[in-house]
Amino acid sequence: MRWKNQRRSTRIDDRRGRGGVVKGGAKLSGTMIVIALIYSVVTGQNPLNLLGNLMSQQTGNTQQQVQIPKQQTQAEKEQADFSSVIFASTEDIWTKIFSHSNQQYQPPNMVLFDGQVQSRCGINSEAVGPFYCPADAQVYLSLSFFRQLEKMGAPGDFARAYVIGHEVGHHIQNITGTAKQVRQWQSQADSKYKVNQLSVMMELQADCLAGVWAHHANKSQNMLEPGDVEEGLRAAASIGDDTLQSKAGRQVNVESFTHGSSEQRMKWLSRGLQTGNYDACNTFSEGV
Repeated sequence: MRWKNQRRSTRIDDRRGRGGVVKGGAKLSGTMIVIALIYSVVTGQNPLNLLGNLMSQQTGNTQQQVQIPKQQTQAEKEQADFSSVIFASTEDIWTKIFSHSNQQYQPPNMVLFDGQVQSRCGINSEAVGPFYCPADAQVYLSLSFFRQLEKMGAPGDFARAYVIGHEVGHHIQNITGTAKQVRQWQSQADSKYKVNQLSVMMELQADCLAGVWAHHANKSQNMLEPGDVEEGLRAAASIGDDTLQSKAGRQVNVESFTHGSSEQRMKWLSRGLQTGNYDACNTFSEGV
């Protein structure tokens, strides 16, 4: 992707290196932190694991924020920079799309984190992957997920951009009232399968909205290069429910799908990319 000369977002809250919440009444001493850092160097593990064990041996019910400085690699700095550019592009594109309908777009913020993060949706680990919290209207992204994508056979700039565009798609659903409507339908559903199907429609619509963003980003900012679309489609396929279940050694169970199959995810991302039309992303009326 052509991104290095593009605008960076001012809505990034970089919380990397701030550590996680550790229970315990006693204060952390400098010695404890040094021991934890040495532990991380020797074992390659998160020093918070040791700190958590140390603090759990103390009495009390308070929580403390453990802040351990993080040294970024050049690759991490570039990925954070890239994420800021893509996020800025979503701000610009969706502002234009909303203005065409005489509406004002309210952009989200994006939180970069590692380890664990506190949001108004609770405490989440980077293991859950990127997520959007409707309660605070923020996108949460751990850059470690990009490495996971590569391991899943989906490397490349546009694979990463698609992930960010998808989470912003959930923000669009939140501010337009779609998310609220779906939650109401789910509360009225008479089976777990119907609840899951509504979740699938939500996720596929977010895929399509990511494609809508990319369509206009390429049109106005000339961001896509040959092969980028294929990278995005590979990413969509790699996180399809059927693919993930198969890789986990489980039998594919369509009724348990919550995000859609690989074929469905590629279909709706392609729909957004080809049309650039918000109205073309109505998965609820067309079916998945």
